[in-house]
Amino acid sequence: MRTNRKLWHARIVKWLLPFYLFTFLPLHAQIGSWRNYLAYHDVQQIQAAGSSQLFVLASNNLYRYNRQDYTIHTYDKTNGMSDVYITQIVWNKTAKRLVAVYENSNIDIIDLNDNIFNISSLYTKAITGNKTINNVYAYNQYVYLCCGFGIVKIDVNRLEISESYMLGRNITDVVISGDDIYAKIVDKKTTLVGTPVIPYGATTINIDSLEKARYKTDIITYYIKGSLNANLIDAGNWEKCIEDQSSRFTQDNTDYDTYIEEVKTLQPGGPKYNYFGFLRFANGQLYSCNGNSGTTQPGCIQILNNGNWNIYKDDDISSQSGYNYITIYCLDYDPNDISHVFAGAMNGLYEFRNGQFVKFYNSTNSPIEAFNGTSMNHQLVTGVKFDANGTLWLLNSQAPTKAMIKYSNGTFTSVPQPVLMKLDEAPFKNKSNGFMCNMMIDREGYMWFVNDNWALAALYRYNISTNTITAYEKIVNQDGIAIQNLYHVTSVVEDLENNIWIGTDQGPFMLERARIENGESIFTQVKVPRNDGTNYADYLLSGIYIHDIVVDAAGRKWFATDGNGVYLISADNMTQLQHFTVENSNLLSNTVLDIDINNETGEVFFGAANGLCSYMSDATTTYDEMTKDNVWAYPNPVTPEYRGLITVVGLTLNADVKILASNGALVAEGRSSGGTFTWNGCDKNGDPVASGVYMVATAKADGSKGTVCKIAIVR
Repeated sequence: MRTNRKLWHARIVKWLLPFYLFTFLPLHAQIGSWRNYLAYHDVQQIQAAGSSQLFVLASNNLYRYNRQDYTIHTYDKTNGMSDVYITQIVWNKTAKRLVAVYENSNIDIIDLNDNIFNISSLYTKAITGNKTINNVYAYNQYVYLCCGFGIVKIDVNRLEISESYMLGRNITDVVISGDDIYAKIVDKKTTLVGTPVIPYGATTINIDSLEKARYKTDIITYYIKGSLNANLIDAGNWEKCIEDQSSRFTQDNTDYDTYIEEVKTLQPGGPKYNYFGFLRFANGQLYSCNGNSGTTQPGCIQILNNGNWNIYKDDDISSQSGYNYITIYCLDYDPNDISHVFAGAMNGLYEFRNGQFVKFYNSTNSPIEAFNGTSMNHQLVTGVKFDANGTLWLLNSQAPTKAMIKYSNGTFTSVPQPVLMKLDEAPFKNKSNGFMCNMMIDREGYMWFVNDNWALAALYRYNISTNTITAYEKIVNQDGIAIQNLYHVTSVVEDLENNIWIGTDQGPFMLERARIENGESIFTQVKVPRNDGTNYADYLLSGIYIHDIVVDAAGRKWFATDGNGVYLISADNMTQLQHFTVENSNLLSNTVLDIDINNETGEVFFGAANGLCSYMSDATTTYDEMTKDNVWAYPNPVTPEYRGLITVVGLTLNADVKILASNGALVAEGRSSGGTFTWNGCDKNGDPVASGVYMVATAKADGSKGTVCKIAIVR
C-alpha cells in the first residue's frame, strides 16, 4: 500500500510538473500562523550551559548560541515560550536547565533539546503582596526566586514549586552559605517630618505638594537568615542578622564578562528596538518608528523588507544635529523618491535619504515652534504627510502661533489655521491643539487628521485646494446622543465604501460619506443586534479604548485596543470574526498601539506595547480580473502531512469560488475574502477528499466567469 501511495504521489507531481513551471510564485506563510519580530540588540545577561552553549537575554528576549556549529536559536511565543518580556535568566547546572522569569512572574524552564516547561502557579495565584521577582539564585537542583512578598523555591528537576516562604518583606537577593540561607531586604520607611513653611508672598498653594512635603522616605537595607535544616515556611524560623552581610551578596558576572565580546559579534536578527507605536506598510515594506508611547524614548526608524531590517543609523544623529535624537512620532516617504523620508519628532523634523540622516529642522531654521518659544526638546511635529503633488504637510502641536506648515521645493511656509489654535488649558495658554496626528488622504483627495488630546478630542478634514478645514469637535451619534467623557480621538481611516472611521477611548464611530457630502456632522455608532429573541442591539465595541483602525482588502475592520487585544469585525460590521489576546493567541500584548497590513500577502502587523508581531490573515489585495497569470493555489501539491488551509489568491472582490472533482462534481464552494479563498480540503459533508486533482472554478460577483486553476491532493 505504501508503494502504491508513493507511486500515485509521483504520478500526480509528474503530471502537474509542466503546470508548475508556468505558474510558480513565491509561497506565502500559512493562513492563521503568527510571527514575532523581536529585538535582540541590548545584551543583558549571558548564561553558559557547559562550554558549547550560551543562553543570551537581550532586549528582554532570549536566544541560544551553539559555539560549536555557530547556530542561533531564538525563543518566543510562536515556538513554545509561554509569555513575553523576560527579566531574569539563570542556568541550573545540576538540572541542566535554564530558568527564565517574566515581568509578570510567569516562569519557563528550557532544556538543551529546546523542550519548554511552564510553571504558572506564581503568575496565576492571587496572593497578598507584591509578586514581582527581583532576582533568581541557583543552588543544587533548585532555583530561589526573590519576590516582593518573600521567597519561592523551585525544584528544577521536578518542574514544580517545592516551597514558598511568605515573609511579608521585599526580598531582593538570596545566597546560601553552609547550612544557612541569607536574604537581603530593601524596605522603604516613611516618617513625618512636620509641616512645611509656605513661602512668603505665595499666591497659590498646591495642597497635594504640601502634604507630600510633610513626609520623607528612607531606603532601609537589612538581612535575615534561616537554617536549611529548619522549617523555613514558618516565618518564625528566620532571624534578623545583627552584623552586616553585604559582602555575601556579590553579583556573579563571570559568564557575561567571559563571553560578552563573542556575543557582540552575533547576529540573531530582528530590529534594534522594540518600539513600534507607528506602522505603515507601503512599497512592499513596513515603515516603523516610536509613535506616541507617552514616554520619551531614543529615536528610532526601522524598516522591514522581505525579512530584512534596515535600521536608520542613529548613533551620531545627536552629534550631527546638535540636539537630542528622541521619540519619533511619525514618518512619511516622498512619492517622487521613496528613499527620501521625513520624520516628525518630539523636538522637530528629521530628513533622511537612503537611511542616512540628512538634516534636522526646528525653530532655528524653519517655522516649527516650541511650546514656550524656547524649549529645544519640546517642538512637537506630531504629523507628517506628503500629498500626491509631493508637498509635505506638517502638524506642529502645542505651538504658540501656528499649527500647520507645508514644505515644497525646499521652502517651508506657514499655513494659518485659527480653528486649530484651541489649546487653552493650564499650563498651556493660546496654543495649537495638544496632539494633532494620524494624517491620511482619502480617495476624494481630502486630508484627515485627529487631535488626540484630552483638552479637545476632535477630527478634522482639510481641503488642500481651498485651504479650508472642517472641524468635528463634538461626537453626536445617529440617535442624537452626545458622547460624554470623550478624551481621545486616536485614529482615522477610510473604508472600502468611502466612509470615515475614527477610533476613540469610547469605541469606534463612523462618518458616512453621504453625511460628509451633505455637510452633516452626525456619526454612526454601529448597532449590532443581540439575536437573542429581543429587538435589542449593542453599540459596536462601545466603551473600548481604540488605538487604531485598519481596513483590509475584504473590507473588514481591525481594531487595536488599549488592554483588550485586537478585534476583527466583518465588512458589514455585524460579526466579530476574531478577538486576539495574549491569553488565546501569540499576540505580544493586550495593548496594541498600531496596525497595518501587507495586502499582497495578508500579513497583519501589530505594534504592541512590547514589540512587533504579525498574523497571516485570509484577505489579500483584490484584482479587477481573474486570469491564469494571477490566480493560483498553495500549497500545491497538498502532501499527506499537511494539516492547514489550502489558499487560492488573485481573485476579485466577493468572487464566487467552486471546488470541483475531476468528474465535475461540486466538492466545496464559497466567496473570496478580498482576493483570497480558503478551503480546508474537505467535501460538503466535512470529510477529507480523496487523492486526486481538483479544479478551482471562479466567477466575478456579477456572475461573469473568471478562470480555473488546479490543486493536486495526495492522501
